[in-house]
Amino acid sequence: MSDKKQKRVLGRGLDALLGNSNDNEDKLKPLSNVNSFEIDINSIDVNPNQPRSNFDSNEIDSLSDSIKDLGIIQPITVRKINPSKYEIISGERRFRASKKAGLTSIPCYIRGVKSESDILKMSLVENVQRVDLDPIEIGLSYERLIDEYKLDIDSISRVVGKDRSTISNYIRLLKLDPIIQSGIRDRFLTMGHGRALVNVDDKKVQLEIYELIISKNLSVRQTEKIVRGLNIKKANSNYSSDVSRIYIDVTNKFEKLFGSKVRLKEDSNGKVSLSTSFKSINDLYSILKKLSN
Repeated sequence: MSDKKQKRVLGRGLDALLGNSNDNEDKLKPLSNVNSFEIDINSIDVNPNQPRSNFDSNEIDSLSDSIKDLGIIQPITVRKINPSKYEIISGERRFRASKKAGLTSIPCYIRGVKSESDILKMSLVENVQRVDLDPIEIGLSYERLIDEYKLDIDSISRVVGKDRSTISNYIRLLKLDPIIQSGIRDRFLTMGHGRALVNVDDKKVQLEIYELIISKNLSVRQTEKIVRGLNIKKANSNYSSDVSRIYIDVTNKFEKLFGSKVRLKEDSNGKVSLSTSFKSINDLYSILKKLSN
């Protein structure tokens, strides 16, 4: 395929993908890529419903230095909200860094999106496909797609190209105590730590293990071991508690029936024996009569 023909094919593909608007595009300065336009940076507003809420200032500074040296490698994506204003769909980090670098204009893809719900849905989907979002932001984005747009996990899986289990794991992180969620966002611990901690129902215990992870620099495997130990202990405790209640109840009923002390004993095979004593054979006979009636 010739270079000229290949460019035409790529152009049509991007048109279909980006849904570019043709309104007033002749007033913009096209870039070498026919689907990108250089737009005045002061004509662009951030998206108030941006799924990303955590912007690392050091990363912005680093990106700003890179932009000063190399410029914008990947255009941001915007939509037109009036003849002279645009709103960011994706690329706010690049936008912030460009402003910090002193750029007066920035390369943009223009998408023809009109509906507020479509813009939010598109922003959510595009953001969760990025690798630099933190796990909590991704979980919140998935949750919004489910709550606000009534998408099920299967639908989200098809749209973003992730396994159902992966999506579920991100959403489950939102069950963690907010302090632990902040720890994940600030990279004090990993998503793997969070996935282990979410299996602990008690938020107070979650925080105790979280503090232990930080102070002892525990690995994910070490954290999982602690959580497994807690769950085994809890299961054994619940079992023992249930058995104790049954034994007490049965003992009380037999003692009331017999009118004497009763002892229950369980052997290693789970067989239970009952022992008691009677004042006389007549007392035993009276009990037998009660039971037969």
